[in-house]
Formats: sequence, structure tokens, C-alpha cells
Amino acid sequence: MDVIGRSILRKESQDKVTGRARYTHDHHSNTMLSGKVVISPYGHAKIVKIDTIEARNMPGVKAILAGEEFPLTGEDIRDRPPLAVDKVRYHGEAIALVIADTPGQAKKAADRIKVQYELLPVVHSPTQAFQKDAPMVHERLGEYIKEKHTTPVPGTNIATHIKIRKGNMEKGWTESVTTVEADFSFPPSDHVAMETRCSIAEILPDGTIKIMTSSQAPFMVKQLIAKYFNEDIGKIIVETPFVGGAFGGKASVQLEILAYLGSKAVGGLPVKILNSREEDILMSPCHIGLDAKIKFGADHLGIIKVAEIRYLWDSGAYSDKAIDLTRAGAVDCTGPYNIENLWCDSYCMYTNHPYPAPFRGFSHSELSFAIERTMDLLAQKLQIDPLELRYRNAIMKGHTTPTRVLLNQSNVGDLQKCIVRLKELISWDEGQVKEMNNRLVRVKGISCSWKTSTIDPNAPSGVILTFNRDGSINLMSGVIEIGTGTKTVLAQILAERLKMNVDNIHVKMEVDTQTTPEHWKTVASRGIYMAGRALLEAAEDVINQLREIASIVLRAPKEDLEIADSRVFLRDNPLMGLHFQDICYGYQYPNGNSIGGQIIGTGNFIMRHLTHLDPETGAGKPGPEWTVAAYGVEIEFDRRDFTYQLVKAATVVDIGTVLNKKAALGQVMGAMSMGLAFAGRETFYFDQLGRVLNPQLRTYRPLHYGENPEYLVDFVHTPDLEAPYGARGVGEHGLLGMPGALGNALSVAAGVSLHHLPLIPELIWKTKEAKS
Repeated sequence: MDVIGRSILRKESQDKVTGRARYTHDHHSNTMLSGKVVISPYGHAKIVKIDTIEARNMPGVKAILAGEEFPLTGEDIRDRPPLAVDKVRYHGEAIALVIADTPGQAKKAADRIKVQYELLPVVHSPTQAFQKDAPMVHERLGEYIKEKHTTPVPGTNIATHIKIRKGNMEKGWTESVTTVEADFSFPPSDHVAMETRCSIAEILPDGTIKIMTSSQAPFMVKQLIAKYFNEDIGKIIVETPFVGGAFGGKASVQLEILAYLGSKAVGGLPVKILNSREEDILMSPCHIGLDAKIKFGADHLGIIKVAEIRYLWDSGAYSDKAIDLTRAGAVDCTGPYNIENLWCDSYCMYTNHPYPAPFRGFSHSELSFAIERTMDLLAQKLQIDPLELRYRNAIMKGHTTPTRVLLNQSNVGDLQKCIVRLKELISWDEGQVKEMNNRLVRVKGISCSWKTSTIDPNAPSGVILTFNRDGSINLMSGVIEIGTGTKTVLAQILAERLKMNVDNIHVKMEVDTQTTPEHWKTVASRGIYMAGRALLEAAEDVINQLREIASIVLRAPKEDLEIADSRVFLRDNPLMGLHFQDICYGYQYPNGNSIGGQIIGTGNFIMRHLTHLDPETGAGKPGPEWTVAAYGVEIEFDRRDFTYQLVKAATVVDIGTVLNKKAALGQVMGAMSMGLAFAGRETFYFDQLGRVLNPQLRTYRPLHYGENPEYLVDFVHTPDLEAPYGARGVGEHGLLGMPGALGNALSVAAGVSLHHLPLIPELIWKTKEAKS
């Protein structure tokens, strides 16, 4: 292949590095107003009174929305008011919206709104929410509109319950000679995208609703606004320019709703709402938390015979995306291991925390921490090398997934090959522990992961190709460029199929739901899988049309024509042919007669053979394929003060086919950095009133420059026969095993089993003290 695999520069790179790239907040107009949201200072409280009189009389104020009953929102359960009315359910919840001429005027007025609260008992964790006597976050849970496959339990804090039942549990326990059982937990955290969320809404005189938003899912914004507010979907236009980082956090729909309501309140004038960093952390959807209980039974060789798993996912105040995350955590609940006898309960639990959006990995890095720490406990108990234990249990072709999908060489990668390559990459045979001196020790930890995509069974993607008169091609797809380089890779796929110069393919970066073909959502590492398939169909459409016209002009059957280098030519005589520019807008004979016309290629793709899960057993096919990976982390641990440095981090992913080498390496390394930050430092700290105590970057701590380890990345190549050129998704997978690998390394280094995130020195010290 000439283009696939090459490290092509990203199509948008020049605009980004020069500052020409425009994001949502860069768009202004003379009539644009500013919105400012008033947020709750408490985790759970009754709203007694909202006083807006003084604020309404402030200069520049055009409208204030507060205390009004709007339709409830939510993707699986409509449980979330756009603005809280009777009570607030999390610290940061929106309770009022001020619309004013300028951002400064809006903020001054928002500061003058007085709200009287009556504190309510706070639900601090999913485990507490699961107790029978826990305070109710949603007293009217049974009255909400819900989707068909969602199972809330009225009278409890359970938003949904996913069951996985496979094999014979009694048989599994009978065959087991060793049992390990452990609990794990971590609170919610944030996505910390460089660009905070921003949305602009305007309602034109003819009723057209125009929304510009920093979103991963503009077509979902369009659908949900229409559904929630009974608007004509054909009159809703959503535009998304460049998005400055998302990581799943911008798949949820929140500010778009507030901007729409704000514009409606001021006669349709454009209204912009831009989150400050603190608002982005507090008000908008966060990264989900988890309380997990894992129990494995294994034989004397370490082959896992049975597993009992309970996941309590921290849905926060509202169920929005948490139900999807709960389902995703259930379908891959075992990690990448073949366990024939399985009982898993995955619960979506309401708490008084911020509600979650997807986070890079879609609940898989979270469950992997619990599974991979348990795997190390099993290896320790059986005195088996932890890498060997994973090799023996690795899920492979011929096995079945927790939801009973039969795996083959196409729909699952080769985890054992990943483990073998990881072993070489991190020099595992040199030993897991290396004493540096009396104080310092270097330790390696390892882990594995897998992931499928629990997306809608009818998720679509479309692509349109048009020509310019010089024969270059315009590529239009609904995929959002969120920094992954996906649209550049799409150009590479098209260039490879048409055997043309990738520089002659122009990619439309911005998305407009009125003119761009729909792509379901830019999530779940599905951009290339779905849009790539649609693109290849569009390419075939273009090829067929080019051959149709060229066959008439060249007086040769279509079957005798080849396409390469932006030309259509005879297979046996390449000198006899036509350039794209001669026929892409039709062909004109010397006498003026013309044939053909403008060539427009179209292609579409829809998921096939995916099913809903059986509500009692969990049986079903939730995603098209599984990507597997193996990981290692090496740390230098100080046994005196419990601090540590990240020395090396390694990932080996079965990527199928590398489409763009540097882009793939960058994706994996960036994900690894996020995984180490999530595992080692990023978290929300809550007080007894449910308030987040660290909502600024001064106190919320991602990895800083210079703190990253040396990254080692390699790939295994087991093609997915259904994917474009055999490529598997890789945008999330570098992250998934980092928490488990770091937890395993630190547990060995500190001589104590660590079960909670983030893995900060204070936690290690406290765990050590508790043990002693």
C-alpha cells in the first residue's frame, strides 16, 4: 500500500499551530448576548426561594430564567431538569440562567441572585446509595419517561441494573481450588479538556434553530432538542467547528439546551454560554466513579473457572450517559480473560455527585483496574508469574464473551501475542523488582485490557465526495475532529483506494448537520470503523461513475479501465486515458457536445448483527469487534516517604493495521498519559455537604510537563476483516491498562495491596499504616 501506514501530516495542523483554527468561542456577532449560569453551592438541598428582583434590574440584563418548569431531559431516563426547580442534586447544578449584553454584565447579575436552601442528607457513594436506608436522590423515579431497555427500580437509587449470567456457577466453584476476593473504589474526576465547553444558540424568524457547539455529537444535539422541546427536527441546524479536546466529556448534551432556552427567552437573539474552568469542572458532566467487588475461583494452574462481579457505577445526580456506561461495563466485565462461569451485576447508582459523561475508554479503564488488581492477587496467592497467569487465561478465538458472542480471528485480536511482545519490551525476564539502595526500589507492574463498542445497533455513518474542476476531491463526513487525526486518516483511506496523492484530497473539518452526512457520534473509537466503511462505499461510487464516462470517451469496456494518479486509463495501455479534471464535471467533445455531468459520490454504513442484551442473562452482541492490549508500568518508589516517579510505561495493542504510524503512536501515548494521571492523581475531593473541594487547575492535578515517563509503544497485527484495511480502533486503548499496571507496581513496591484511586503517597501511607 502506498498511503496507508505512512505518517501523513494532519490536514488541520497548519491552522492549529498558527492559531488560525476557529473554535466555538471564536465565533461572535454584533447581536450576540451572553449567558451566565448560577450553580448550586451544595450537593443536596431543597430550593426554598429564588430572588431575582435585584438581578433583573442590573444594567444590560435581557432575561433571567429561574424557577421555571421545563421539560425533563436525559438520554435513557428523562430525569434531569435543564434548571433545577424543587431541589438541587449535586454541587454545581444549574439553577438559574442570566442573559445580558456582555459576559461581565451577565456575571454581575448572576452574583446578585439570592437563593435560599434547606440542606438534605447527602448520598456520598454508590455503595451508600445501594443501602436500603439511603436517602433518595429521585423520589419520583417511577414517573420518569424512559427508554425500553432501561430498568430503573422505583423506591431505590438504582437507575438501571444490567445482569450477565453465563455458564454454571456451581460447577465453576467445584472446579476451583483457590479463591480471591477484593473490593475496589474511586470517586468521580474530570476530563480537563483544554477547551472548556461552549455553545451558541439562535432562533431565526422562520423558526429555524441554529446551534453552534463544542460537541462530539452534533447530530445527537439535533435529535434531542427536537425530542425534548417538540421542535421540528428539520429546522434544527447544529454546527461544530474544531473541538479543543473532548475525551468523551463533550458527547453529553447540556449547554446546548441552556443556550436554546436562553435564545428563546430573548426573542431568538443569539446567546452564547461559555464555561469557566470552574464551571466546566463543577457543572458539566464528569468522569464516572466506581465501587467494585470481584471474586475469582481458579484451579491449581491458575485457570479461572468462575467469577462473581458487582459493579456499582457512580451515576451522580442524573442518569444521562451513566446508563450506557453501566451497560458497557457489564458486557466486558471480566477483562480480556476466558471465564466460562460468570455472574455479574452492573448497577447504575444515583448519588449526590456530578453526573458523568463518557471518559476515554467508556468504563473499561475503570473496570480494568479492579480486574487487573484481582489478577495480581490471584497470581500472588498461587505464586505464578502475573504475566504468565494472564497468558494462560487470555481470551482467544473459539472462546465466548460474557454476553456469549463466539470469537474468531477477525473479531478479536491476539492478546497472547501482545503479552509476548510486552514481555520483551519491558525486559520482564530481568526481574520485576530491582533494588536501587536502602531507600529506593524500581518495580514493574503489568495489566491487560480489551474493549468493544456498546453503541446503538442502528448507528449510521455517511460520506459525500465531490470534485473540484482540477480533479481534486472534497471529502465530507460527520466525524468530529477532536484531535485524533481521524479526518486525515479518512483522506489516507480514500487516497489509497483511488491510488492518488493524498494532498489532492480536501477534508471539510467543520460539521453542519444540514449539509454534512450524519455520523452517529464521534465516540468509542468508531470513527474510522464506521466512516471508513462509508467512505470506501463512496469511493466505489466515484470509481464507477468515472469509469462510466471514461468508457464512452475511450471506447472501451469499463472492466478494462484502471484508476490511479488521478487518471482513468486502459489497463493494457496506460498512456491512453483521461485525467479526473477532464471528466469529473462531464466530458466535452471538440464540437461542443457533452456527456456525463458532475460526479458526486455517496456512501453509507450502518452497524449490522448487533443486538440488545437479554434482560435476564445479558446474552447478545453489543459491539462488532474487540481490541486487546497488554501494558507495563515501571516506577521508582521511595520506601521512606511513599513517593514515586514514573520511569517507563509500555503498551502493546493489536491494532490490526496501522493507518498512520505517527498518529497511532500519538494516540496511544496521549491515552497512556491520561491513564496514568487518572490512576495517580486526578480525582474530586468531596466534603460532607457533597461539595467538590478542588474545582480549579491549582488543586485539580493532571500530569504536568516533565512528569511523564518514557513511553514504549508497539503493535500486533491481526486484521479485522470488516474494518477498512483491517484497522482496529486505537483512540482509547492506551489508557485502559494504565491504572491496573500502576496499581500492581505500587502494590509490590509498597508491600501492601492498594485498592483505591488515585494512587497518591498519602493513600499508600494510610494503607500501610492500616495494615500494620
